Amino acid sequence: MNSQNKISARIDYGIVLSLMLLCVISMISIYSAQLTNEQYNANFVMKQAVWFVVSGFAIFVIMQLDYERLTKWAYYFYGAGLLMLVFVLFFGKEVNGAKSWIIIPFLGSLQPSEVVKVILIIVLAKVIWDHNRKYKLHTVKLDFLLLVKIGIITIIPIGLIMLQPDLGTGLVFIAIMSGMILVSGITWKLIVPIYGSIIAIGGTLLYLVLYHESWLVKLGFKSYQFERIHTWINPESDPQGGGYQVLRAMTAIGSGQIGGNGAGYNAIAIPENHNDFIFTVIGGDFGFVGASILLAIYFLLIYQIIRVALDIGIPFYSYICTGVVMMIMFHVFENVGMNIGLLPITGIPLPFISYGGSALLGNMMAIGLVLGIRYNYQKSMFTVKEEKLAE
Repeated sequence: MNSQNKISARIDYGIVLSLMLLCVISMISIYSAQLTNEQYNANFVMKQAVWFVVSGFAIFVIMQLDYERLTKWAYYFYGAGLLMLVFVLFFGKEVNGAKSWIIIPFLGSLQPSEVVKVILIIVLAKVIWDHNRKYKLHTVKLDFLLLVKIGIITIIPIGLIMLQPDLGTGLVFIAIMSGMILVSGITWKLIVPIYGSIIAIGGTLLYLVLYHESWLVKLGFKSYQFERIHTWINPESDPQGGGYQVLRAMTAIGSGQIGGNGAGYNAIAIPENHNDFIFTVIGGDFGFVGASILLAIYFLLIYQIIRVALDIGIPFYSYICTGVVMMIMFHVFENVGMNIGLLPITGIPLPFISYGGSALLGNMMAIGLVLGIRYNYQKSMFTVKEEKLAE
């Protein structure tokens, strides 16, 4: 039997190893977080272990979705995802002011938007792939048409998510879309002015919030809506209010210095340190060295995903890999950034590390897509060749 046909030869062990390392770090960090924080009595380590098992099974299922199934079922997945987002608006459980959760018997709560992230990656890859195969010649008009398609597909779930409301997840969707636009083949004549305009508008709004807030109030905005920006720029202005969390987070990370204080060392207790602020535990317990090792594992994982896209060479799969990379990168950048005061605080967890079954499931499903690309490589190549001959 050809070694390429053996299951063992179709597994990307580099990605699997990276996942295992992240899982170990997650369990140790969550355990340490519980030792330093008496906010909850639940055993989050055991709960996370259960979700690791569930997510591992999800990876196995996702890996079975070859090129043919993904392209044929993409819009069905998208429809199911939108139905979940609508369902949660009417029957969801409200947590911290956001109606984003549904209750799953025996497992607890599930946040559908985490699963829809993966679905968005699949359907955007399908849209871009179909468009580029149909229109071989790129023109500004045709590229603008593709841009509109991508925008419509993305804005519908974002709109439903903002009704929950969940700004952090909405930003992740935008990051996924932005990355996939960059590799879609759309001309820079459209990308540069659009992205440049967005950056200019964002910069202008930030300037107005900081120096001319009264102008925005006259336009209908409320002063309290700018509180998060003010506490991000200057957390010391409200140390017991909006700036409390970020000040405590930076203090906890700084306390670890180079080598850390050791796992479970009761240094700085921070609310939600097992969840969105798990990086403070890693920085405090294992110091700069531990935090650097974690970031190095993320970079290694991202490199391995990019290698899959380059090795396989099927554009549809390249788009999927891009979406997964953008999702992971944005999560890591935003989460670490908000923990060290570089970015505003949003409800975005650290991938594979933070406690939370929904986020873990969504991230594992995304990795399942990448592992499935390598796993189904030969069958996918055969199907793509058949499609080209039929065109």
